[in-house]
Amino acid sequence: MARPRDVERSRDLALRAAVVLEREGVTLPAEQLARALGVKRPTLLYHFPTYASIVEVALAELLAEQALFVAERVERHEHPVDRLFARVSSILEFHRGKESRILFLTQAIAVTGGARTLAILQGAAAVFDEARRDMVARVERGIASGVVRPCDARALVSLVRAVIDGLTVQRVTATEPIEPVLTLFWEEVLAPLKIEPPRGAPSRPARPRARRPARR
Repeated sequence: MARPRDVERSRDLALRAAVVLEREGVTLPAEQLARALGVKRPTLLYHFPTYASIVEVALAELLAEQALFVAERVERHEHPVDRLFARVSSILEFHRGKESRILFLTQAIAVTGGARTLAILQGAAAVFDEARRDMVARVERGIASGVVRPCDARALVSLVRAVIDGLTVQRVTATEPIEPVLTLFWEEVLAPLKIEPPRGAPSRPARPRARRPARR
């Protein structure tokens, strides 16, 4: 079903406004923001009475797009450990070259959200709650079925999340490549948790690898 025209226009305005605010800062006067977007100030304020509402919509759209991108790549794998690594590598792939956007949006919420800041951030985190619960459950089932070595499934999933967050920030704030970190995380943390099937049993998917995008 197509989105209502006002909803689609608000979404478009929010995404374009977020680009301008990332470049110019959240102290940019609304009149100048409206001019940059090619609309009148009353039109901008009709759709978004506060900058927090712009950032909230833009962040929700970005996270929804990320969720679809990651889910498609994770579903290519069956083994719980392979799925964990696929999540790490696909999220980093999704944000490659635009890491500053997600950092700007989350930081801008803290600056503009006021009393609603915590609620907005919790709402954004809730987008991935179901995925995290699924990861924990799959690891626990893998332990029970003997394809994953015993470990604290919740702590493992939290570690995966920390690696994703940390490497996203590193791409913005440092010049060191993240590929060696991904390789180390796979070889020293995740791969040892996999229990290979006995000889003669159907083979399982090869470990996923972090892929570099083709040069243009």
